[in-house]
Amino acid sequence: MRGVDFIKMHGLGNDFVVLDARARALALDDETARAIADRHRGVGCDQLIVLETPRHAGTAAFMRIRNADGGEVEACGNAARCVASLLMGETGATHVALETGAGTLEAQARGDGRITVDMGPALFEWRDIPLARAIDTLHVPLALDGLADPVCTGMGNPHATFFVADAGAIDLATLGPALEHDALFPARANIGVAQVLARDRLRLRVWERGAGITPACGTGACAALVAANRRGLTGRSAEVIADGGTLLVEWRADGHVLLTGDVAVSFKGTLDPSLLGAR
Repeated sequence: MRGVDFIKMHGLGNDFVVLDARARALALDDETARAIADRHRGVGCDQLIVLETPRHAGTAAFMRIRNADGGEVEACGNAARCVASLLMGETGATHVALETGAGTLEAQARGDGRITVDMGPALFEWRDIPLARAIDTLHVPLALDGLADPVCTGMGNPHATFFVADAGAIDLATLGPALEHDALFPARANIGVAQVLARDRLRLRVWERGAGITPACGTGACAALVAANRRGLTGRSAEVIADGGTLLVEWRADGHVLLTGDVAVSFKGTLDPSLLGAR
């Protein structure tokens, strides 16, 4: 079995190993994904991304997403921007449609190195996020060690955003995994702590389900802006400052959320067959 080429990319430090399975099918299970994502024995990444042949006409590829724990998830905003950049680079286009488990996403090159992706509409109904029971998603009765009263939002994946006075002071490494697995979240949840700096600026840290604390979380930034606007804390667009840099988020009047930020290629390489299960 020969090795498989990969590209290591990141969006503000939120990093991905991208594999192209459009011409050569790859059999990847949870164990294989964990091995590739391992930062000591594999390549290392927050998410493993596999490009597959598109299901529908007019789209460039299907993007399959696995978290570092091997589990498959539906959406990843920063990965969508990175993959869109790759696909546009193949053809010289400035626009691309990308299929994901959360639906088709439209991406646009801005001409300054940044990529904007339409993450689709934000979801507020408890069934759509999903939550385990009928509840007011604007004020969710969930609390743990000083974190309380989050807003829950669906961005193709579930988010709980807690508003705090100082995002940097929160022990997210301890609280994140406990809240991620709370019984309220049947599909687990991404846990964000957001600090309002101004009507157009948020500070955000996110514990991503299946990945842990990441330098930036695209869908988390979208969820935070939507949650802040629903609470009357910000307007419908803002800079969202993560540990890895700044994302721009706009919640349009039609309900769709636009995510804009930088993308980068870190390096390219070839996976040894042993990482793909070959012995």
